Amino acid sequence: MIITRAPLRISFVGGGTDLPAFYRKYPGRVISVTVDKYVYAVVHPVPLVNKFIVRYSKVEWVSHPRELEHPSIREALLDLGIIDPGVEIGTFADLPAKTGLGSSSSFAAALLKGLYTHLGKKLSPEEAACAACRLELDMLKEPIGKQDQYAAAYGGLNVIQFNEDDSVEVKPVFLDYKKSSPLEDHLILFFTGITRSASSILKVQNVDMDEHLETYKKMSDSVFDFEKLLLTGDVEGMGEMLHEGWTSKKTLAGNITNSVIDSFYEAGRNAGAWGGKVLGAGGGGCVLFLADPQKHNLIRKSVTKIASENNLLDLGFKEVPIKFVQSGTEVLFHNEM
Repeated sequence: MIITRAPLRISFVGGGTDLPAFYRKYPGRVISVTVDKYVYAVVHPVPLVNKFIVRYSKVEWVSHPRELEHPSIREALLDLGIIDPGVEIGTFADLPAKTGLGSSSSFAAALLKGLYTHLGKKLSPEEAACAACRLELDMLKEPIGKQDQYAAAYGGLNVIQFNEDDSVEVKPVFLDYKKSSPLEDHLILFFTGITRSASSILKVQNVDMDEHLETYKKMSDSVFDFEKLLLTGDVEGMGEMLHEGWTSKKTLAGNITNSVIDSFYEAGRNAGAWGGKVLGAGGGGCVLFLADPQKHNLIRKSVTKIASENNLLDLGFKEVPIKFVQSGTEVLFHNEM
């Protein structure tokens, strides 16, 4: 049995500049950090069962991978030539899918790490990121970027740059505990209860890229300014940058936000948050605020009130406690049969 896990991530600034439609014209950059919420994959040889068994929100029993409904698992198995039955694959996650924390790419990285381990090959972080990008972008034709795959594969706090030739550079940002811990303490994260497909939002951004090219350039360049604030420990300045970034991002496509999300975000700001953003492509998922810890209780009350008024409590609205983690996609357990 093989058990792997890949962390989810929160991105601070630069999101959207990892789309090929942008970085093939100007370097894309994102600064993000992985957190202690994970997607897990299990690959279990079952030689006495003449089937492929795949367990996720449903269970599939098939004779050949091409019969699978789950697109990522189907394409990965076919691509790696794992076509002999007698394999069970399962997936679990600490948070629901479509929350804006990069879960689909984390799953891709964890799955491929497990399948390659099953075949007897170890993947480096770069190889795991490339394999996950290939699966999602090339085989599944998802209209997404590359930041989530690299964040999940490498782990930690990084500036990730996307180059015109499709190469990716990962530069770790080294913060001592006296700066990283206060930053964690100032963050407060909520799952709104609204889930959405990133693909539908990013399709619009890809089409409208040329119209907003200058905005994307400013978003990419802002990564350097945010990194400086990180290194100096200017948490309030980072909060203000998050607000500026979210204000710019809302102009890129009409489906990035909606009246409920706007009300939710403004409630947090009015309660004292320096800034924040909707994580991921937008339209729902998780909302992150950066604020003085003494303001957190008031922010909680304010956004919970908005959630209640919009019937989000029944959809799963909740605060999500997070801590930063350094580990990327890894094999937790491997018991060779």
